[in-house]
Amino acid sequence: MSTTEAKDAGIPADVMAELEYAAQLAASGRKDPAFARRIAEEAARIREEVKRKYGLLDIGVPAIRELRDE
Repeated sequence: MSTTEAKDAGIPADVMAELEYAAQLAASGRKDPAFARRIAEEAARIREEVKRKYGLLDIGVPAIRELRDE
């Protein structure tokens, strides 16, 4: 996805920059512990926010069970 496509899709510039940085780290095999820690903290905050707002979203296990039963 080009930067123009990301802008058209409504992806904020700061989020796209972090995504590009993460992709660079993955492609080069380098690690950035401070970046990983910050992203993990943000993910935990968002996870708690979603859990508080919507409760536990248990959709994966029922979907897998349904696929197995077919």
